[in-house]
Amino acid sequence: MLNFAANISTMFTELPFLERFAAAAAAGFTGIEFLFPYEYPAEILARELQRNNLQQVLFNTAPGNAAAGEWGLAALPGREADARRDIDRALEYAVAFKCPSVHIMAGVVPDGADANRYRQTFIDNMRYASDVFAGHDIQLLLEALSPKIKPHYLYSSQYQTLEIAELIQRPNVFTQLDLFHAQLVDGNLSRLITEFAGRYGHIQIASVPDRHEPDEGEINYHYVFELLESIHYAGWIGCEYLPRADTVGGLEWFKLYRNNYYA
Repeated sequence: MLNFAANISTMFTELPFLERFAAAAAAGFTGIEFLFPYEYPAEILARELQRNNLQQVLFNTAPGNAAAGEWGLAALPGREADARRDIDRALEYAVAFKCPSVHIMAGVVPDGADANRYRQTFIDNMRYASDVFAGHDIQLLLEALSPKIKPHYLYSSQYQTLEIAELIQRPNVFTQLDLFHAQLVDGNLSRLITEFAGRYGHIQIASVPDRHEPDEGEINYHYVFELLESIHYAGWIGCEYLPRADTVGGLEWFKLYRNNYYA
């Protein structure tokens, strides 16, 4: 049976953030993910998780100064102290949430910069992160982001993240297979799902090209879900999409898979 988690940074946005936990649970989700928890004390969010019998399955390290174009610090030369501060802070939240996965945000490489230097900085910071998270049985994730969504991010292709994960050489480091980004950049999702099973630790979904519910667009999610069942994927599938209208009204697709229906 596949396990779906609502992304409450993109779903249930009709409600204030703290009310989205209960809304996700009422809609039938047993897991949630979100982008960033840092506006709230960890104990407040942990209370909402416990109150609504939800598993926190994923969140990100802090983005840095997003208004200035930053989107993660772990790849930025000269920002190692800031990046490691954010890694340590994410660990505190992950332990409080009993969260199994954290996405370490790499960052944007400016035009004309030495991309290899940025990549090596990221590898060094990931080794640090891996070592501090290792004692808590938490996996770390690398996510490729399409240039359409985040231009000049350190990596845009699944194959780039797979290569960097190998170079990091730590057993708790995996890729994050976001099928929306993967379809925009790489295509051939069947190969990514089957050939690299075991190397990705989390999946996210949304339609292409509009990033809505997974019941429209060019990705046949019915086929994708059957394929994930066939390889016995046991991780979480994060629903990181932008609802076409109100969130609950767009959940007809989920009612089928919530009941393990694949006919």
